[in-house]
Amino acid sequence: MSRMSAAELDAAGITEPRLRAAYARCRRLNAHHGRTFFLATRLLPPARRPSVHALYGFARWADEIVDDLADGRGVAERAAALDHLAADLAVTLAGGRPGRGRRAPVLVALADTVRRHGIDPALFDDFLRSMRMDLTTTEYRTWDELAGYVRGSADVIGLQLLPVFGTVVPRAEAEPYAAAVGTAFQLTNFLRDVGEDLDRGRLYLPTEELAAFGVDRELLTWCRAGGRTDPRVRRALAYLVAYTRSVYRGAEAGVAMLAPAARPCVRTALTLYRGILDEIVAADYAVLGRRMVVPTSRRLRVALPAFGQVLLTRVVRPADRAHDAEPDLTSCGKPA
Repeated sequence: MSRMSAAELDAAGITEPRLRAAYARCRRLNAHHGRTFFLATRLLPPARRPSVHALYGFARWADEIVDDLADGRGVAERAAALDHLAADLAVTLAGGRPGRGRRAPVLVALADTVRRHGIDPALFDDFLRSMRMDLTTTEYRTWDELAGYVRGSADVIGLQLLPVFGTVVPRAEAEPYAAAVGTAFQLTNFLRDVGEDLDRGRLYLPTEELAAFGVDRELLTWCRAGGRTDPRVRRALAYLVAYTRSVYRGAEAGVAMLAPAARPCVRTALTLYRGILDEIVAADYAVLGRRMVVPTSRRLRVALPAFGQVLLTRVVRPADRAHDAEPDLTSCGKPA
């Protein structure tokens, strides 16, 4: 267990060895796979970070069941794996012990996080429902159809995090904005990963919106195969980027509703993820040939001032410092 991980667990009052190991496992998953998000979590007080890592770890585990095509499992086997995960989650949330395996520590940490923060268990049912949709649904015709998927795949993540972050308004008032943050991040991922998703047989960009620009799956697949671009694709992506930016603008209004200690984290995450859209535009929408990432230099320009602000706040308010630790910048140089 790293020094930073131990400091976070101490700050959160997590003392039981098995539970500490479970949270440490989730932290490693977050640091390795969710690097942009992990960087933003360094801006949270240490006591809040383990719960964020646990929520990320569960989402990552389910996502790997659906998307890790290298393991050779078919649709039926993946559906069964999701069912087993749901059953283990239900047992763990009820106070039982999950089955053996690599996911057991993630479920242990997740159940503790749910109990600590009063997170609605139904949000995890919604999430797994969207994960199941990935096994059978290969495209979405309209924004409304896509919204049904995004509700479970992304909006609920914002709603799960909201009790961990805390609010200065009634939680119900902040929930639409928390969901909008999830939507903004998910739409950004769809635009960044359109080529990789095509390789998996999926298209998340609404086909009716694409058709208005003369774009269909066949054209996108042709561009992907040759690393090409096309004026029709560029125009469609420009429209979708503009639409996604409007979602970010709506989501930002909710930052002021969060507890002050959580605002730098969420504000930085919004800026970093929105930076992916900037990279897409700067590349003239050539997303089908390569994956867009925010350069290290820009990540540092965004993150370092926020870290400085948080440190200054902790110096000014020494009573809070017993629960804090120095930010860990070790992931700043890694790609998003």
